[in-house]
Amino acid sequence: MTTTQPSTPQSAMRLRELVFGAACAAAIRAAASLEVADALGEEPMTVAELASAVRVEPGPLKRLLRALSSYGVFAEADGGRYTHTDMSLQLRKDTPNSLHYIALWCTEPWTWQAWPRLDEAVRSGQSVFPDLFGKEFFTYLHEDAGESAKVFDKAMTRSSRQSAADLAGFLVLDGVESIADIGGGQGHVLADLLGKHPEVQGTLLDLPQVIERADARLREGGALASRARLVPGDCRIEVPVQADLYIIKNLLEWDDDSTRRTLRNVVAAARPGARVVAVENLVDDSPSMRFTTAMDLLLLLNVGGAKHTRASMFARLTEAGLRVDEVRAVNPYLHAFECRVPG
Repeated sequence: MTTTQPSTPQSAMRLRELVFGAACAAAIRAAASLEVADALGEEPMTVAELASAVRVEPGPLKRLLRALSSYGVFAEADGGRYTHTDMSLQLRKDTPNSLHYIALWCTEPWTWQAWPRLDEAVRSGQSVFPDLFGKEFFTYLHEDAGESAKVFDKAMTRSSRQSAADLAGFLVLDGVESIADIGGGQGHVLADLLGKHPEVQGTLLDLPQVIERADARLREGGALASRARLVPGDCRIEVPVQADLYIIKNLLEWDDDSTRRTLRNVVAAARPGARVVAVENLVDDSPSMRFTTAMDLLLLLNVGGAKHTRASMFARLTEAGLRVDEVRAVNPYLHAFECRVPG
């Protein structure tokens, strides 16, 4: 006898899957934490072999792999063995464009406490973090969540290295003798640019604890140290640097006040005619709208910030007194706003 299953409207099925989106994120986090992708080699492995390699129970691991395979993260082969997919390979720590630490960062313990408060953030337009944890996001991260802070640093370092090469290849430095990387983190963009352009001098400005961990190429004894200056400071308070080119990458997504102060300080420090390149992810011009809009909501939750649209970036830059000459794609995820300080 043949049993006919009742049909389920596609929209209802899809919504049910979305409602359980946390399960997918948790499964990816579990696989990354257990380093399942690192244990799985080039040849298919049984669940028992994988379980032994990562020291877990085979039964629950099979359930985890089954769930992830339904999303295309790992794949089940003949004989109940599992193989890599393009996505699972990116969970390996040794993959050139690894997303291992990004996967962990986006699912850190504090995120599970913050997401249920999204309705409050939408209602107020403010970060829920101080009310939830009693202090601002980055203060909490460095004072109370040391392990999470380490994951954040590794995730940002990996992401920065990946985009630094793209940006160094994208920027034309004709006529540029000096660069200032404002809030440039560990300085991977600056180091790549100085390495490519031996006639250029560079300055990295960021918080003291960040400058201490600057790219080894820029620090004393490094290959680029003679052409690099490391300046500890807060760009929201002052930009004590004059340069031909200012780079501001993924920095203008804090709260509006911080963004306005940073841009105002850059314009105040720069000579007339100086070039300013602001590089950001956009929420209205991306091949991955689900990712950029999710990051936008996370910024609302944790710092009261926002990812920009093309129009909102243009508005912030012109409001600060900059002339926007051109907007170009650096790669599928980043756009560069080419600006000048009016003469």
